[in-house]
Amino acid sequence: MTEQITIRREMQDDFNEVFELNHIAFGKDSEAKLVDALRKNQEVFIPELSIVATDNKKIVGHILFTKIIIKDDNGNMIESLGLAPMAVRPELQKKGIGGQLIRKGFELAIKLGFKSVIVLGHEHYYPRFGFQPADKWNIKTPFNVPSNLFMAIELVSDGLKNISGTVVYPQEFETI
Repeated sequence: MTEQITIRREMQDDFNEVFELNHIAFGKDSEAKLVDALRKNQEVFIPELSIVATDNKKIVGHILFTKIIIKDDNGNMIESLGLAPMAVRPELQKKGIGGQLIRKGFELAIKLGFKSVIVLGHEHYYPRFGFQPADKWNIKTPFNVPSNLFMAIELVSDGLKNISGTVVYPQEFETI
């Protein structure tokens, strides 16, 4: 199945199909509306990091990486990426499509000069791609979630060296 999958940058013509995919994958519209809202925020949206997976030209997966900030105790702001959301059609989950999206996102993020990614997600899924609990770097979430669900990855060697603080998400995340 996944050998037919094409991974490419999302285009404007994909927006409605990506909205529907997120609705189907999450069973509600909040993540779909989040994607729409983040696209409109030119300070955080990176078109190259809104990526779709297609099967016979039908969108079956989508991942979005947007700019976030890690604010340290001295008020310094360090740029990173947030991975959210990622959606795959329910009937195609567990076939490697999400992994392809994540790996492509990492590859492009490195080319764009990003050094790290933060994710709030499944503790048994994201570690297989190298994510570790963010508290390893003393990086905290602005809300109360178990530390094993709040993870980070260094895209380059020492990408989070000497970086600690609290993640500041774009205001659009307050909608979910």
